[in-house]
Amino acid sequence: MAAVPVITVDGPSGSGKGTLAKALADHLGWHLLDSGALYRIVGCVAARLSVEVTDQTALAELARGLDIQFQGDVVWVRIAGQRTDLADEIRTEDAGVQASVVAALPEVRRAILSVQQGFRRNPGLVADGRDMGTVVFPDAQLKIFLDASAEERAQRRYKQLKNKGLSVSLRGLLEQIRERDARDRGRAVAPLKPAEDAVILDSTHLSIDAVLAQVVSLAKKAGLAH
Repeated sequence: MAAVPVITVDGPSGSGKGTLAKALADHLGWHLLDSGALYRIVGCVAARLSVEVTDQTALAELARGLDIQFQGDVVWVRIAGQRTDLADEIRTEDAGVQASVVAALPEVRRAILSVQQGFRRNPGLVADGRDMGTVVFPDAQLKIFLDASAEERAQRRYKQLKNKGLSVSLRGLLEQIRERDARDRGRAVAPLKPAEDAVILDSTHLSIDAVLAQVVSLAKKAGLAH
């Protein structure tokens, strides 16, 4: 039986991969995996339960036992028996930093791998992350690596946070992004890098609609869309 089709969208923080993956999944009518959310959830739950981010074994056990449900914009997670919506909490800058630290731990990555692969269901899956095409779904029919300059990514995040009424520093965001890039690209396990057979797209000067159009065209060429 043929494998359920998968399109992976990898790239650094702020490249627009999450927005692209959601738009692509909506366009195709496929399932969506926001893999970054899984690591953010582990980081947030660990903080709530006072689990040290340096304790790989405890974090891996926590990850394996998580009960997670994505329902539209709601992210239900059962914590100590209580069903909690973590949608807003996992989108903070602190959660992003925690996720990057947690994602660098081999035991945690192994624990979460089967959770990620469980999202592969008909009619297809669009998987967004940093190692979707290299580690989680190496047999994906189409692999996209979406990039953008650090300055552009910081500017996008700055506008996003300002629109939410939050007080943020553009210089601080740029420093955070550069530090996270270095950590994600330099980690020993599943470093951030394009798969050998990935199509690399630079979104620095492109709108999300323009990027989506390019990816839909590639999907059609691969026989994944009409």
